[in-house]
Amino acid sequence: MTVQKQTASLSWDDVRIFLELARTGSLSAAARGLRISHATVGRRVAALEADLGRTLVERRADGYALTVEGEAVFRLADGMDERALAILRRGGWEEGLTGTVRLTATQALTDRFLVPRLGPFRARHPGIDLEVTVDNRTLSLARREADLAIRMARPEHGDLVARRLSTVAYGLFAIAGAPDALIGYDEALADLPEAVWLARHASGRRVSFRSNSVQAQLAAARAGFGAALLPVWLAAGETELQPVAMAGPPLTRELWLVLHRDMKEVPRVRAVIDHLVALFEAGLQPPGGTVSTPAYGAGCADLNFHSSKIGN
Repeated sequence: MTVQKQTASLSWDDVRIFLELARTGSLSAAARGLRISHATVGRRVAALEADLGRTLVERRADGYALTVEGEAVFRLADGMDERALAILRRGGWEEGLTGTVRLTATQALTDRFLVPRLGPFRARHPGIDLEVTVDNRTLSLARREADLAIRMARPEHGDLVARRLSTVAYGLFAIAGAPDALIGYDEALADLPEAVWLARHASGRRVSFRSNSVQAQLAAARAGFGAALLPVWLAAGETELQPVAMAGPPLTRELWLVLHRDMKEVPRVRAVIDHLVALFEAGLQPPGGTVSTPAYGAGCADLNFHSSKIGN
């Protein structure tokens, strides 16, 4: 009698969703990271447990924790998602100048600088669709939450490459006759360099308005709440705002373009990179300012990308 060996069939999507839940410990966080519903996360993890005949996670008061079997499966599956996504990224090399490129940046930079200057890109590359996520969180490039990220700091983790786009200068700005008060950040952003600068050089002054949004702080300054610490390029476009003398040295921050190293040679991603780099080489300018049409001749090899692995 011939004995046939049975091979279990697993759904890769179920494994991928399990990995995200294992890493985040939360249905809502996993759902956000994967851009699916809470119910889908729970249903697919339950399906994986049924396929394996094992309980992988258990519900606790503070979220989800792995069982002993779950820990074993996680150790076996950890890294599979990144390797699978690497295959997908390499597959994108052949797609040419078509398809979607996902870009993430902060609200003010997206609304007031980037989007108004994307017309020439659209005219030159009508086959490329852009998906722009406005978010101050550090979205995962490795998990393909975004293909490109513009961040206010060079990343220190992950198999990423980065190029410094610009140095952003900050200043205090208020309307004429505004009270001697500050516009600041909420407590959740107390570690932000802007908030640290205000605490160090403007302590003791009343904070009449707080927000985690630079756009809201700008609006509050226009409304007369006091002085806001704003990027100079952004405040320069507001004719009613005037510079306010600062007690300490001016704050500067760097803007970095960050991507996974496997995406460097994908043609549609390179096209977006070329456009972004040309925009910033022309200079951060206030809303309504003019930027010359970018030159598209620069390739990634010429963009001075640097590895962002720890120790490099």
